[in-house]
Amino acid sequence: MKFLDLCKVYIRSGGGGSGAVSFRREKYIEYGGPDGGDGGRGGDVWVVAVDGLNTLIDFRYQQHFFAKNGQGGMGRQRTGKDGDDIVLRVPVGTEVLDEDEETVIADLTELGQRVRIAKGGNGGFGNLHFKSATNQAPRRANPGQAGVERTIWLRLKLIADAGLLGLPNAGKSTFLAATSNARPKIADYPFTTLHPNLGVVGIDGAEFVMADIPGLIEGAHEGTGLGDRFLGHVERCAVLLHLIDGTSETVAEDYATIIHELEAYGGDLAQKPRVTALNKIDALDVETRDARLAELEHAVGGPVLAMSGVSREGLDDVLRLVRRRILGARQAEAAEQATSDTWSP
Repeated sequence: MKFLDLCKVYIRSGGGGSGAVSFRREKYIEYGGPDGGDGGRGGDVWVVAVDGLNTLIDFRYQQHFFAKNGQGGMGRQRTGKDGDDIVLRVPVGTEVLDEDEETVIADLTELGQRVRIAKGGNGGFGNLHFKSATNQAPRRANPGQAGVERTIWLRLKLIADAGLLGLPNAGKSTFLAATSNARPKIADYPFTTLHPNLGVVGIDGAEFVMADIPGLIEGAHEGTGLGDRFLGHVERCAVLLHLIDGTSETVAEDYATIIHELEAYGGDLAQKPRVTALNKIDALDVETRDARLAELEHAVGGPVLAMSGVSREGLDDVLRLVRRRILGARQAEAAEQATSDTWSP
């Protein structure tokens, strides 16, 4: 299935049905009068997060979604039928944006979450509604309210516990394949990974979800290479795992390039907890490994792990540290949420 994480959708809620102008006239029955019913309500447009979807590809083939209009009122005090709602089923982690692609209308981060994004129009009153002691034969009825028509964007941000960062060919896909059942494409040319991949990683009996996104290069925030559009998929991650290609002769510059792109992207992405690892150490001799590890630690300003996705050397140590950082980040989020929910006069 092709991966699609951004799409434009046109929606319209149903219009309300018009009220009826009708009078009761039956032979041998006295006291006739107005009996026009109200119009039915127009259908709403809903967005619901469902299980079993991990892409927005369905919206590539259908971009227009129109709810049904309400039925008009009828005589004998009959109310028109309400219009049927229409539901857009999206993966968990989907954001609903306004036409400007910036204003967030809804953020569906939980399974089953349901949001109404266009309300149907109310049905009009029939002439029965206007009957009174001073107006016993009203000859007017209200038209139904028009539906809401708008253009929205759906943007998917994958929900994962940890996200992989690095330059193209830093070994991210190899790492994901070595630690999970995910089978991303692996090759020796840049931008082998063209769309994000998810894998369930297990260590010491515990599991967490890791996301692999296409590699970043200098100028990605300006659209260079594949750009930074995929960074949204690691915004929800608790921890970022930054892999540096150990075979590169400029490991410090490679590290600084990715950090600069995170800062240029904005938000709190650059402030997220990070684990930095020197990858592909199986291709280095001991002297070169130590020299590049020391250079990278100086650039990072802290400890750096050494590992290899091919030989699996140091792999478990990296996973254990990532797992500990995830637990710490989730506990901090829970404590912050509990504090913000506490009411005080």
